[in-house]
Amino acid sequence: MATDPTVSEVRKAAEVTDQEIDAAVDAVPADLATDSYPLAKGWSLDLVETIRTHAHAADALTTDTPVWTRTMVRTAILLAHPVNG
Repeated sequence: MATDPTVSEVRKAAEVTDQEIDAAVDAVPADLATDSYPLAKGWSLDLVETIRTHAHAADALTTDTPVWTRTMVRTAILLAHPVNG
């Protein structure tokens, strides 16, 4: 695995499950102030930074299209770089 892996790479290494990623996706619209979201096995993700740096996800949060919002937030999370420790 890379030294600065994405959530997708961490998932491929079986250190984070799809269910844990789904829970992170669900946490975004529920609490947009979550800085450090625990994924699994010591991995955490800054949800605020993840959304701020992914323009499509940030825009999707302002729409009334839940499927689009969920897809864009999930994409942003999969591309984000979690912290281990």
